[in-house]
Amino acid sequence: MRALMSIRTGGPETLVLQELPAPVAGPGQVQVQVKSCGVNFPDVLMIEDRYQSKPERPFAPGGEISGVVSALGAGVTELAVGDRVLGNVGQGGMSEVAVGEAWRFMKIPGDMPFDEASGFITNFGTTYHALKDRAAMTPGKTLLVLGAAGGVGMTAVALGKAMGAKVIAAASTQEKVDACLAQGADVGVVYGRGPFDRDGQKQLAEQFKAACGPDGADVIYDAVGGDYAEPALRSIAWEGRYLVIGFAAGDIPKIPINLALLKGCEIVGVFFGAWVGRNPERHRQNLAELLALYEAGKIRTPVSEHYPLARGGEALERLRSRQAVGKVVVTMD
Repeated sequence: MRALMSIRTGGPETLVLQELPAPVAGPGQVQVQVKSCGVNFPDVLMIEDRYQSKPERPFAPGGEISGVVSALGAGVTELAVGDRVLGNVGQGGMSEVAVGEAWRFMKIPGDMPFDEASGFITNFGTTYHALKDRAAMTPGKTLLVLGAAGGVGMTAVALGKAMGAKVIAAASTQEKVDACLAQGADVGVVYGRGPFDRDGQKQLAEQFKAACGPDGADVIYDAVGGDYAEPALRSIAWEGRYLVIGFAAGDIPKIPINLALLKGCEIVGVFFGAWVGRNPERHRQNLAELLALYEAGKIRTPVSEHYPLARGGEALERLRSRQAVGKVVVTMD
């Protein structure tokens, strides 16, 4: 099989396409012929050794895949050879064959194409867990999404609307904001490129406050971090929830902790991968609910770009440079 491998620490340009033996499914595992691999920001951090987990090299990046089950390990009964599935394998997705625990996979609807399936589980799973389990989102709330045009950001816009929220989409260009408005966002905010000085942060806070209205944002979904975090937190509603999703801006923000006191708010971490490992049954229930929303036509994976396996590094670079709008996928065919 072919696989795009990380053999040393570095950016997307360090990845090498290699011919390797296909991995074999062990007990409780399934082997999948990969059709498509979703690209996520943690994949960039992983090859740069900046992610929470650091797999042993060499490894293929890409944790989110869709494909066809090609072999079963001992004890697997819930899936069969030939099943069309999606799943999250942590890493190893940018290869023509991947292996993972059977519980990590789920059958996909017959009308869901492989590219949409490969971009579904991580972004929608992260956002659904964030909004449902961590923020207790209810209809009528105001949701501010930072980095709204990215892969997870777009799912926050879609799920926020599906859950009855007023959605404010914040992104770095008018083109990105327009894409979010087309996905159903109620209000758009174009913010500048950081870093910001104190005056710049104050101006950004005023932008967010104006968009959220006098009561502020009940829930803030922050996949950007950096200099954007404090201005966003200053626009939060009393007893609001600030969801820490990620740090696409590159820097981990230093939040003045007195803001949590003054706002009576909660700063809530969202570590989807760790939560899934601790709560596999709740994760499968969430995924079943998400697939039901998909079949009802309420959500769709916003796939915007396709790259062949040999150009998978370019797909990662699109995320690293914050140029991607929607979901980027790598296809094997």
